Amino acid sequence: MRWDAQRLDLAEPEVLPGLPTVRGLLRSVEVPEFPGLTFHEVRAKSALNAVPAGSAMPFAYTVNTFRGCSHACVYCYARSTHEWLELDSGTDFDQQIVVKTNVVEVLRRELARPSWKREHVALGTNTDPYQRAEGRYRLMPGVIDALARSGTPFSVLTKGTLARRDVPRLAAASRDVPIGMGVSMAIWDDDLHAALEPGVPTPRARLDLVRAITDAGLPCGVFLAPVLPGLTDRLEHLEAAIGAIAAAGATGVTVVPLHLRPGAREWFTAWLAREHPGLVGRYRQLYGRGAYVPAEYRAWLAGRVAPLLARHGLDRQSSGTARGTAGEPAGPDTGLPGDESVGFPAGSLPVRPVGHVPVVPPEPEQLALC
Repeated sequence: MRWDAQRLDLAEPEVLPGLPTVRGLLRSVEVPEFPGLTFHEVRAKSALNAVPAGSAMPFAYTVNTFRGCSHACVYCYARSTHEWLELDSGTDFDQQIVVKTNVVEVLRRELARPSWKREHVALGTNTDPYQRAEGRYRLMPGVIDALARSGTPFSVLTKGTLARRDVPRLAAASRDVPIGMGVSMAIWDDDLHAALEPGVPTPRARLDLVRAITDAGLPCGVFLAPVLPGLTDRLEHLEAAIGAIAAAGATGVTVVPLHLRPGAREWFTAWLAREHPGLVGRYRQLYGRGAYVPAEYRAWLAGRVAPLLARHGLDRQSSGTARGTAGEPAGPDTGLPGDESVGFPAGSLPVRPVGHVPVVPPEPEQLALC
């Protein structure tokens, strides 16, 4: 397994009980309050990940405190990142969580370098910073403080309602640096939510998070993502979702159709065949050419969403354009380590959140070992 690059000091203990061939780990932990999860504690050699030059992303760097995600979203685009560590993109991604225990220390050191230009840093691009492990390891308060004290603008995208714990800290940090907040929501049907997002707080709980963020004076955009063809793209579903998002005080909405990269594709299509076999043919047609839905579907979805956004006053910000939007090629789509096709997911329909720093739809970053 490729763990050595996670290390600061290769002289540290190299072997863990139950994982005798794994190098680069400090220890693995299973705790009663998180049944079924294993936390693999590592010492990262870097915290800041540079976004590839030429990317459409409105930020230059990312920080990920974890690898893998206990939210266990069946459709998660980042599943293939676990395969680089020779863990599988299914159950291992959900349950084998890599924790960068020294990320705050390393980040402070990197931010203190004379060469650091205080460029925008995004959190939540490849794994959720407020998943269950954060409740145990409390890494985000240190990350927030390090970025704010160094004068570095940043943004956070999450599904985790644990973020409410840090809202006062984020509000205080926003007096020193520009901050953008984003909350991701995909499903409003309770049964579908339980089946596809078993580790994610309910949509209603995430709406409460949006309210808490905006009540604290911070801008908060919502990502209605991913929209699942045949499952969550019905007019009544979209209308209920956008209406609830507007009522929660969101300052913008970005609608993103499902994209199926390797890893996520196999995991999601297996679920679809088991639970909704009647939709398998449609998905083969929509995703037969690659990870993204065709331009025709994106245009149809845009037409369906636009009047709903207007009705709820969420169209007051002009939609942005980026590589891979409707009518443009999505670019390379390998989904492999070193893939430099970082940009907006094809077909994203962004309405920019009102505020200092845009938070953008999630897309796998350059997969450096960090």
